[in-house]
Amino acid sequence: MVLSTFCGCGGSSLGHRLAGGQVLLAIDHDADALGIYRANLPGTPIYQGDIEQLSVEECCRLAGIRPGELDILDGSPPCQGFSPLGKRLFLDQRNQLFVEFVRLLWGLQPKTFVMENVRGMVRGEMKLIFADCLEDLKSAGYKVRARLLNTKYFHVPQDRERIIFIGVRNDLHAEPSFPRAQSSPQSIRKALGLVGQGGVKNDQFKSPWRSLDEPCVTISKHPPIVSLNGVERKLTFAECSLLQGFPGDWKWPKQIHRCLGNAVPPPFMKAVAEHVRDDILALR
Repeated sequence: MVLSTFCGCGGSSLGHRLAGGQVLLAIDHDADALGIYRANLPGTPIYQGDIEQLSVEECCRLAGIRPGELDILDGSPPCQGFSPLGKRLFLDQRNQLFVEFVRLLWGLQPKTFVMENVRGMVRGEMKLIFADCLEDLKSAGYKVRARLLNTKYFHVPQDRERIIFIGVRNDLHAEPSFPRAQSSPQSIRKALGLVGQGGVKNDQFKSPWRSLDEPCVTISKHPPIVSLNGVERKLTFAECSLLQGFPGDWKWPKQIHRCLGNAVPPPFMKAVAEHVRDDILALR
């Protein structure tokens, strides 16, 4: 049983479903992202609105659970305030939505939680926020660990580093841990079937050209540029979707790069969810 906060267009929820989990409730305020979610994961109860207005009692009612029953509280609080692409403002209001995740953690008391964020959270002055986040999560009654993982080792043809927090409720006889690498890095060429000479780069990251025989640069709200036999173009939305690890039949009612770039790659979350299921919850 999973409850997904800041669910976006459904990448994380799909990962949990692929691992055999049942998403009891998905929470987000983004109408565009939830339109994509509904098109692909029909039947999942959705709360559309500001998470600050969602009480623990209403959350339990919508999900059909009582405090303590939930297996996994999942969440990817908006992370632009931590990202190196932004201004990295210490007091960015978007960073404060983490507080809402902790509030629900206190109230729902799930057996475990999984929280994802950008690597910028452990860079520079943001390390102070990272340390505070760890303490807040622990204070809710959890053993907590965090680790930087790269999706390219989890069946995603993309070089994408993310901080993963895993927490285990103090009364359970298990410790937080992380999945080991599951795959060798997959190339852009193999993922997209590209033939010829060239490379790929993302001007948003000011990245140098990367060989087609390497994983793609991080997919963001701006599609990377590919050069193939001397001709440059932006990667198509369908190509970016595949490089994010979404299945080919995933429906995109609106091709919004922001929604796609913010998504958690499903194979990556599948690996995390399977690890929590088999190596943490099974030991409790």
